[in-house]
Order: sequence, then structure tokens, then C-alpha cells
Amino acid sequence: MGKLFISCAALAVGSASAEPRYDPGASDTEIRIGNIMPYSGPASAYGIIGRTMSAYFRMVNDNGGINGRKINFISYDDAYSPSKAVEQARRLVEDDEVLAIFAPFGTVSNAAIQKYMNSRHVPQLFVITGASRWADPEHFPWTIGWQPSYRTEARIYADYILRHHPGARIGILYQNDDFGRDYLLGLKDVLQDQYAQMVIASQSYEVSTPTIDSEVAAIKAAAPDIFIDIATPKFAAQAIRTLAELDWHPIHIVTNVSVSVGAVLKPAGLDNAKGILSAGYQMDVTDPQWDSHPGMQHFRAFMAKYYPEADRSESGPLVAFNMSSALVEVIRRCGDDLTHERIMRVATDLDLDLEAYIPGVRIKTSPRDFRPIEQLRMMRFTGERWEWFGPLLDGRTDQATSSPN
Repeated sequence: MGKLFISCAALAVGSASAEPRYDPGASDTEIRIGNIMPYSGPASAYGIIGRTMSAYFRMVNDNGGINGRKINFISYDDAYSPSKAVEQARRLVEDDEVLAIFAPFGTVSNAAIQKYMNSRHVPQLFVITGASRWADPEHFPWTIGWQPSYRTEARIYADYILRHHPGARIGILYQNDDFGRDYLLGLKDVLQDQYAQMVIASQSYEVSTPTIDSEVAAIKAAAPDIFIDIATPKFAAQAIRTLAELDWHPIHIVTNVSVSVGAVLKPAGLDNAKGILSAGYQMDVTDPQWDSHPGMQHFRAFMAKYYPEADRSESGPLVAFNMSSALVEVIRRCGDDLTHERIMRVATDLDLDLEAYIPGVRIKTSPRDFRPIEQLRMMRFTGERWEWFGPLLDGRTDQATSSPN
């Protein structure tokens, strides 16, 4: 199959069916889609994703909607609080009667609403978190993730360390929740018996803590060669600045959730971030190599018209662009059968490319595989942009699948 290019002119065209079928949230004219995002609180840097999604669906509606129906995108703030997420999920499902909650953000928030969403048989669709628990169709058939799992990503870092820095001493900073613990499990998957010998310092932090300066200082005191920084943007930026202030220069690995140049690296200081390693699957909005790529051109044209005030160095808007285009394709394929069951059936039978992911990355799901993306490639920050290196690695096979330029 070729790449999925969302043509605005085609959005209003869909397949006809004899008798439309609707669950709450859908009608002949409207589709209500819910969303929960941390517009405030410690993860508020991600709020730009929800704002971009709102802009995207304005574009969709301006061009006739999907199969003739307009999208009513209802997005609420949970401040990265599990209790608030539960409140907002109930509001969306019981008061707003949405067809699905799409792209709800965060491990703790989604964990808090997972049982509720499944008890109501309402899709918890394309969760923005890489925790392993979103790929459990046996116990949670109404919840599906989106990005590569944190555990898969961690395996790639561990494999890189063993290949290029065997015997290195490792220090780890991690968020004390499922987000952080999944990365630890991935490292242990690969390092196995060597984990206890190689990891000489490990410090956790709570998402409510104001700073992680003391945790970073404690890790530095153990003198590891490699610092694995399992932190969300606010804390990743703090860690990068703290390393510079301490004049400490280990091999520094950050997670994919904290690679935004605008939201993380600029606040931390671009010079301070030079040489940091991570792994990714999405084009870098600051990298000129993608300037002539059709997907990046489409994204920039959309942003220029519908969200011109956004920081063009932030990666969040491109996350929203790709995910929103995938949702449009799922809804388009549902045709006039706009039920909870049909949404999940389509979402768990995908095999497509999205236009603004790096070459080779595919969106693939099945009724037994609820992990849409399982491919990543190592990258290094030059002080200006992320530079890819090595092959594209597929977490489903732990094998290199290709080596794009």
C-alpha cells in the first residue's frame, strides 16, 4: 500500500450503506469525538497536541467532514491527574455521549479510566502513552494504544549499549509510575543478568515533585558512564540543564516522549542538549532534510492556515497531525456503520503508512496485535536538529528491517 495522504476533497466522500447504524455520538450530520489532555499541570507541554487536533478537525469540517458528517471534537483538561481524568471521561461518555475517546494522554490518566471505558464498551482509541497495558485485547478489548511501547523502546537502548558500550556503568533516572517501570522492564529484557552489574545507580522521582536536581546529583555521585533519563518533558529539560550545571558529560539517553526541540531542548539549552541520544519514528520538524517531503509540506500548509501561532520547533503538532489523519481514515472506513464495535474492528485491522513518519514505519494492527507502531530508529541531537543513524528496528522481531537515508 502507498502512504496515506488525506485529501481534503475526498473527506466528504464515503461508501453508502443501505441502513446507517449509529451508537451514541453519531448521526447523519455529526460525529462526537472526545479527548482528554493535560492543558495544565506538570505535563502541560503536551497541551499543544490537543490544540492542534482541534485545528485539524476544523480543517476536516471546512472541507465537508467525513462521509458528509462534521466532527465535533470535545477536549477536556485533566491536569495530568488520574482523578480528574476519571471525572472527564465520565463527562465525555455520559454527558456528551461521544462515539469514542480519541488520543487521551498519559499513562496514569489512561490507567485510571481503562476499566471504566471497557465496562461502557466505548473505544479508548489510540492512547498517547507507550505503556504495555494498552495492548491487552483479552482483558481490555476497547483500549488500543498508538506509539511504540516504552518497553520496546528501552530494549532498543539496551541493545545499543551492549553493542557499542559493553561493560559500561549505567545510571537511571525514572518516573515512579507505569511509564518509568515499563522502561526498566525493557532494559532488563535485554541486559538480563548483566542489569544488576551494569546499573550502578537508580533514582526515581514523583510527578508531583518540583525538581529532580537532587536525584541527578545522586546519580552523578556514582560516576556512571551512561545516564538513561526516563522523564517527561518538564523533568527531562531540568535534567539536561542540571547535567550542564554539574559539568557532567555522560552518554545521555532521553526517551522519545521528551525529544521535542521546542518543548524540551530549547528550554534546557540547545548547547546543553548537544550529543543526546534517543530513538524515534516521526520526522523532526526542525530537520531540513524533510523540507521537500510531501508529508512535511502538507503538515506545514495545514499549520500555516489553521494554527499559525504554534511554535514551529515543537514536535507535538506533528504528533497530532499524524494521529488525527489516522482517525479520519478509521472513521472513513466505517462508512455508515458508526458504532463502537465497528470503530474498534476497523482500528484493529490496519496496515498503512502515514505521510509524516520516517520511511519504513507502518501502522499495523490486528485483533490480537493492539500495537500500531513498533518501529524506531536511533538518533542523535547535533545542537540544532536530530540526526538519524543505524537501521530502522522493528520491535515485533527485534531485527533491523531497513536502513533509510
